[in-house]
Amino acid sequence: MFTDPLSDALAVADARGVFSGGFTAGGRWAVRLRGRDKLKVNVLARGGCLLVAEGGAEPVALSEGDIVVSDGRRPYVLCSEPGLEPVDPAEVAVDPRTRMGALGGGEEVVCVSGHIDLSRDSGDLLRRALPELIHVRSGAAEAPVLRWLTAQLMREMADGRAGSAFSSDHLAQLMFLQVLRACLSEAAALPAGWLRALADERLAPALRLMHADPAHPWRLEELARAAAMSRTTFAVRFKEAAGVPPLTYLQNWRMSLAARALRQDSTPVAALARSVGYTSESAFSNAFKRTVGVAPRRYRETVRS
Repeated sequence: MFTDPLSDALAVADARGVFSGGFTAGGRWAVRLRGRDKLKVNVLARGGCLLVAEGGAEPVALSEGDIVVSDGRRPYVLCSEPGLEPVDPAEVAVDPRTRMGALGGGEEVVCVSGHIDLSRDSGDLLRRALPELIHVRSGAAEAPVLRWLTAQLMREMADGRAGSAFSSDHLAQLMFLQVLRACLSEAAALPAGWLRALADERLAPALRLMHADPAHPWRLEELARAAAMSRTTFAVRFKEAAGVPPLTYLQNWRMSLAARALRQDSTPVAALARSVGYTSESAFSNAFKRTVGVAPRRYRETVRS
């Protein structure tokens, strides 16, 4: 059975794409943006501008069709030129129908904005696997699909038809998927994590095995065999790519699955323990607390409150 670890991770993280609006701009302008516990997405639908990250980083030139995704840890500024005092988005007047604001004077630049909400699993699963800033250029292989999705998003925004909010949010989620696919094609720029491991074709078969049957008591020898490597070579390569040894990755994945189940349903903890490979409820509870920081029942109570 084919298993898709990328789809698995997006589902387990409960990543929700949300379209939040955007802005038009012209002349001299600057706006400060931040995602907080969300991944902030900006699509430059028209024109060009600069992105200036906090901390003295070199400005990044954005061209029409480019997409940037920030991990939300630090603010950044989109602007016409460096050195301008940026406004806060809360200070920008927004058209309630289109959800678009206006900066400066003119409409030479159109930027569509959204975010990926990671609050359901504290953002750890996805955020740890991504660089601080992702820049997908208009010439990337994923660009034609992204341009089509952007056009559809802007059409939904302009028309305001029944169901436009629902459609817009799902389009934002599909855009994020395309961004992740672009990341997989440039894995060298990714930090050590599951996404970088997934991009390694030699490691991907072992990842698919763990995702297909997380309750199985996988041994290092079995996983190395699936990757057609020796135990030592596999273990070293996996840790370099994923940032953790293979069996630690497996345990972390099991805990992510368990956390999602605790958030979403009322499965008894003992049954949940068995579903992720633990014959003892106490062993599962101890492993969950080491990984997540609280016991399973306490986690369920907290997220549901």
